[in-house]
Amino acid sequence: MNYKVGIIGCTGMVGQRFATLLENHPWFTVTALAASPRSAGKTYKEALGGRWVMKTPLPASMADMIVMDASDVEAVASKVDFVFCAVDMKKDEIRALEEAYAKAECPVVSNNSANRGTPDVPMVVPELNADHIKIIEAQRKRLGTKRGFIAVKSNCSLQSYVPALFPLSKFGVKEAAVCTYQAISGAGKTFERWPEMIDNVIPYIGGEEEKSEQEPLKIWGKIEGDKIVPATSPAFTAQCLRVPVTDGHFAAVFVRFENKPTKEEILDTWKNFSGRAQELNLPSAPKQFLHYFEEDNMPQTNLHRDLEGGMAISLGRLREDSQYDYKFVGLSHNTLRGAAGGAVLLAELLCAEHYI
Repeated sequence: MNYKVGIIGCTGMVGQRFATLLENHPWFTVTALAASPRSAGKTYKEALGGRWVMKTPLPASMADMIVMDASDVEAVASKVDFVFCAVDMKKDEIRALEEAYAKAECPVVSNNSANRGTPDVPMVVPELNADHIKIIEAQRKRLGTKRGFIAVKSNCSLQSYVPALFPLSKFGVKEAAVCTYQAISGAGKTFERWPEMIDNVIPYIGGEEEKSEQEPLKIWGKIEGDKIVPATSPAFTAQCLRVPVTDGHFAAVFVRFENKPTKEEILDTWKNFSGRAQELNLPSAPKQFLHYFEEDNMPQTNLHRDLEGGMAISLGRLREDSQYDYKFVGLSHNTLRGAAGGAVLLAELLCAEHYI
């Protein structure tokens, strides 16, 4: 399999992460880079202007590629089989741009939130709800396309708790209270560019709590006719805090069940859980999706965010609670599993299942 791919929004932090992940990808070769008009016409290196923030060097194969104007849809689409989208624009502009690419028969795998609420756009965590990609047929009918469509990954903070709760659905997950502690890279920032975050916690991230409470219901939802109908339960309540950490979103989770399992049943479920991504042996899929740590002081952001290339979820401190049934903590790498890596894994799923 070899696919030509584009990165739209290549200069931002998630765009940079896409570049590093795709540099040596076994299936995907970057043949187009696109960004805003101010970057268009420059080489990727020039467009970045010293703002490369990844730990690995700028991929040599992309450094001298000329950045295209993301709004020049036909030109970008003509160079690729599909695109990854990570643009920083207003939501209605993103929706219009992604739809323009889809209508130009260029599939879009998006990191943006703009289309997550669109009923016929699948929002997929490949281990959990891979079957939702079937809605693409209905979306293509609406758009009048043969190849083009939009698929999205969910909000980055969800990855720290939804993958742990979803496999427990067999016990009837009834309610979950979640507090997320989110890294500054989730805001596209570094400590150099955001010095006020040093030695600080900010107890508000715009729009994050709404996403954290609503998006899981779409993942739990079912395809009915030409749309995905979100589930009505579990009921989620969330608080989201920005903390002085470079990468890695942490979650403290409290959960109540219809049929309370034993601690051993929960640990056994986590240990043995795998999904379609593992079944298909996709290149970016972690071998062990959920890792549980027995030690009281684990997992830790610094030690475990890069587990299995940053694509695994780390869990710990599972114990009974005095008000809920259980409580535990979860950790995910927000720009790998949570953003670009999750989108690359979704693209691999779409290719393996012949939607691209």
